[in-house]
Amino acid sequence: MEDINLHYRFQNWRRRIREIREVRALRYRERLKRMLRDGDILRYHGNSDEVGCFVAARPLSRRNRYYEVKITDTGVRGMIAVGLVPQFYKLDHQPGWLPHSVAFHADDGKLYNGNTVGQQFGPKCCRGDRIGCGICLDSDDGQLTVFFTKNGKEVGSVELPAFPDGLYPAVGMHSLGEEVLLDLNAEWVTEEDDGQMIVDSHEEDWGRLHDVKVTGTLLKYMGRGKSIMDVGLAQARRPLNTRFHYYELEITDAGEKCYIALGLARRDYPKNRHPGWSRGSIAYHADDGKLFKGSGVGDPFGPRCFEGDIMGCGIMFPRDYSVDGEDDVDDWDLEVFPKPIEVQNELYAGNEDEEEEEEGGEDVEGRKVMVFFTRNGKVVGRREVAVPEGGLYPTIGMMSVGEKVRVDLHPLSG
Repeated sequence: MEDINLHYRFQNWRRRIREIREVRALRYRERLKRMLRDGDILRYHGNSDEVGCFVAARPLSRRNRYYEVKITDTGVRGMIAVGLVPQFYKLDHQPGWLPHSVAFHADDGKLYNGNTVGQQFGPKCCRGDRIGCGICLDSDDGQLTVFFTKNGKEVGSVELPAFPDGLYPAVGMHSLGEEVLLDLNAEWVTEEDDGQMIVDSHEEDWGRLHDVKVTGTLLKYMGRGKSIMDVGLAQARRPLNTRFHYYELEITDAGEKCYIALGLARRDYPKNRHPGWSRGSIAYHADDGKLFKGSGVGDPFGPRCFEGDIMGCGIMFPRDYSVDGEDDVDDWDLEVFPKPIEVQNELYAGNEDEEEEEEGGEDVEGRKVMVFFTRNGKVVGRREVAVPEGGLYPTIGMMSVGEKVRVDLHPLSG
């Protein structure tokens, strides 16, 4: 009877994940008109009598608060606008012209705030300049602060009523030859009294980072990528539990070899071992589609994953499952795992103890749960795993130069 119930629950999970993926595919889709996109390059593709506009697929949020464009060609008139708009903004209008939109215009240095008449705001921008736009969500009065930058320095800000569905990065153009380089994952670094501050690093979501740099929800591999010891590891601060039981990553850059692994691991997992290679861990590896469960030898499991693919991992907890101290999962032993301040290359420094892994047995003692993996919203497969003391933590590994992934630790919660 338990097997039958588990089967039906598993089928329900597959259907739910598929439905969520279908809704997001429709909701999160970039829009553009009289514009051409070639990778990160946006070009005007009109006759200069009509506006071209690009609207990104996702709004700015607490996890991704800032973006930038670099002007690579001002074209005939340099009528380039950078700002924020509602999702279904009319694409034949420059950002900032219509209600609930705001934009900084490069040709005249004016701010357009829901009006075709702009206000003097900052300097004009030319070829080679970087224009940034970001948001601050710290206000409790329902207001949203939108700020703009030029070449990394803040130009100014404006208060707007918070829009219910969020505001989306938008770029407008209006003359032949205009071209920009778009960076939706940009970080804004400004000089402060105490040094440098990275806006929205979100390192607080992660318990451990080794040779991985965090920018919003983006993780970037910072290691050497020369040997199997050069693992970049990111482990979440909280284990999966009955409330948050699933997470995903999107491969935004496969790097040289796409040595990207997504899985779960015990809290004290070695930082120089790919997820799945050592006991108390399980992981789906993108480069070969194999499943590694506490062993350096993987089993054929699913398809390989490439740039643009979304990989997911979750736990199907038994109905009567309870996690001791589930409300206290934030209480890390900071002497053992200090909150990371900056990425440091710790390779070959004191790793000797971590290299000595127990090869006997894949699992550690604990209650069994069903771990499942997905690819682009479809369940690839599942395996039974014993939960170690303290739980199983979302753990991501990377191992070749250039690899980047975007992580959503709570995709089913909102």
